[in-house]
Amino acid sequence: MAKKNIKRIAVLTSGGDAPGMNAAVRAVVRASVFNSIECFAVYKGFQGLINNEVKLINARGVNNIINRGGTVLKSARCMEFKSKNGRLKAFNNLKAKKIDALIIIGGDGSFTGGMIFQSEFNFPVLGIPGTIDNDIFGTSHAIGYDTALNTVVDAIDKIRDTAISHNRLFFVEVMGRDAGHIALNTGIGAGAEEILIPEENMGIQRLLQSLKNSEKSGKSSSIVVVAEGDKTGDNVFELASYVEKNMPHYEVKVSVLGHMQRGGKPSCFDRVLASRMGVFAVETLLLGKSNLMVGIDHDKLILSPLKTAVKSKSEINKDLIRISDILST
Repeated sequence: MAKKNIKRIAVLTSGGDAPGMNAAVRAVVRASVFNSIECFAVYKGFQGLINNEVKLINARGVNNIINRGGTVLKSARCMEFKSKNGRLKAFNNLKAKKIDALIIIGGDGSFTGGMIFQSEFNFPVLGIPGTIDNDIFGTSHAIGYDTALNTVVDAIDKIRDTAISHNRLFFVEVMGRDAGHIALNTGIGAGAEEILIPEENMGIQRLLQSLKNSEKSGKSSSIVVVAEGDKTGDNVFELASYVEKNMPHYEVKVSVLGHMQRGGKPSCFDRVLASRMGVFAVETLLLGKSNLMVGIDHDKLILSPLKTAVKSKSEINKDLIRISDILST
């Protein structure tokens, strides 16, 4: 597909919201305008495609959103898009508006939908990774990840103040059902005594022994950062209860940070990353390329097949695990 064949681009956000999505939308819109391309905003993700909530947007329509968390385009679950009939409705709505390509800002579930959509209708799709879990293969950083790390570290710093004041052991649960990137990095950044992640099964007895060693070394309080997908216990509350029974000198508390990790103004890093990825996505489509995801590696923007991003699994940094073990002594 040559550049002259792309006249109109649509952009949507899908899946869980992530700080920086608005910056990416802004970049897509303004890069389109810069290249004399009409840009259409799709509201409420794939559901919006089916319901035809698709509106032309200009450069002024994305004023003052670069600093906002969440997504101004909204996001919604859409079971109907999982059916061929639902995808056909979405395709017909795009063709009725003479839209030539679609940019999807989201995670692997969103990219799976986009990949199927492209294969069924030969419709150009480009993915921009936006997820705080940072579990997308093909990029060192997804939009929103850096902001989430800073939010979590700030929260743990505050929790530690209370832990030290009352000689408490805190289990702090962070997001990460399938990946421990948030837990591992924030655990190191906040000086946690232990970090529990899905990729490394520490085991309850080893955790207990580690905490006892910390107590013997003179620590009167401890922080354990737990990814929500960790399997050391059935859940963080049962894990805390077990430790409390075996370490009666500690008052054990649980803090589940939950969805606060997704909120807040995006960091400078996420704003710049989103801006770079948004512009690069538009430029990639104009070069006739599609069915790809924009990523970043060693500060260089790269492209990966959507299939690779969906099928492959991001790897945890083993060196960070080693560092964590050393620093928790």
